[in-house]
Amino acid sequence: MKKILVLHGPNLNMLGTREPEKYGKTTLADINNMLEDLAKELNVTIETFQSNSEGELVTKIQQAYGMFDGILINPAAYTHTSVALRDALLSVNVPTVEVHISNIHTREEFRQKSFIAGVSVGQISGFKHNSYLLGLRALTDYLYCS
Repeated sequence: MKKILVLHGPNLNMLGTREPEKYGKTTLADINNMLEDLAKELNVTIETFQSNSEGELVTKIQQAYGMFDGILINPAAYTHTSVALRDALLSVNVPTVEVHISNIHTREEFRQKSFIAGVSVGQISGFKHNSYLLGLRALTDYLYCS
């Protein structure tokens, strides 16, 4: 059975109350529960982790080496700023799918650049909480069909 690490970046712990017109009313706990249910259906196991700290996310990525078959990541604001997350993903060489609740390509100019996309298998954005579910499906398909 494939193992997937799900990483949630900064401020995602505030989902449900943070700008609901942009991010919806679904909480992070709701998303994690939906991912758990889908993981069972897809015959994969997941471990979820959220941090507001870039260093903690880097450490979790490094710990994925040899332990996980794939990474599903919403780097949130670090998408646009973190060379450290990009380098960590490169160093572990674990297939990664980047997801975003909002469509980063239709937002402010500074949010349209992703440091993570270039080291990911793919990117899904703009489908609210469903971006995570679509990302898990895509990553699982990639892992089992590659």
